Amino acid sequence: MTQTFSNGSNPNKGLSINNINTVDANATGKISYRLDRSSPSNDQSTKQQSSVEETNEAMIEAVRTMLLSVGENPEREGLLKTPKRVAEAMRFLTGGYSQYLEEIVNNAIFDEGHNEMVLVRDINLFSLCEHHMLPFMGKAHVAYIPNQKVVGLSKLARVVEMYSRRLQVQERLNRQVAEAIQTVLEPKGVAVVIEATHMCMVMRGVQKPGSWTVTSAMLGIFEEDQKTREEYLSLIRHQSTFF
Repeated sequence: MTQTFSNGSNPNKGLSINNINTVDANATGKISYRLDRSSPSNDQSTKQQSSVEETNEAMIEAVRTMLLSVGENPEREGLLKTPKRVAEAMRFLTGGYSQYLEEIVNNAIFDEGHNEMVLVRDINLFSLCEHHMLPFMGKAHVAYIPNQKVVGLSKLARVVEMYSRRLQVQERLNRQVAEAIQTVLEPKGVAVVIEATHMCMVMRGVQKPGSWTVTSAMLGIFEEDQKTREEYLSLIRHQSTFF
């Protein structure tokens, strides 16, 4: 068994790495899928750059409007550059929309003949709740059981980061990470557990600091075999003492 400690349903078939599914919950509460975007061409990249500049200007004006709406003066010294800073921050925090799975993986898939569990746990994540655009943050624990092929360990963390840097709900984020790994590696199973605290519950609304939300996505053998699932859950409960 391979374990990496980082500080930091059934599998869909017939999907290529360029057609990785992203997952949404529709109004009925069921899971639906839409195809992710493939890598852009040169012409598309030029158009996207122009679009980014236009979008930045639109975001800057939107922030100015928000400042005025809450009773502030965007012309005072402390706020003069705030709209630009907020636009840049939002561009960074939602950078996952401009990333692509094939670029993240970058062919770092190796045929090692390995068929025991690979676990990368305690992957730090930060995302924005799509309902209030407030942060939620926590850790992801990602495991898979290879079908001979393994992926570079850092790629698991990068997949988590790509999907977390979008407007999200935790349940969808869980499923997107699991489906991405399933599509890339076609392993025997994938398990993803995310533990996070949501500022929309801490700073507003019910205002309950210290509350944590735990979600899971189990595919393949992790869903079908209780012993495999229990082994994974026991490993993510174990506290490392390396540092």
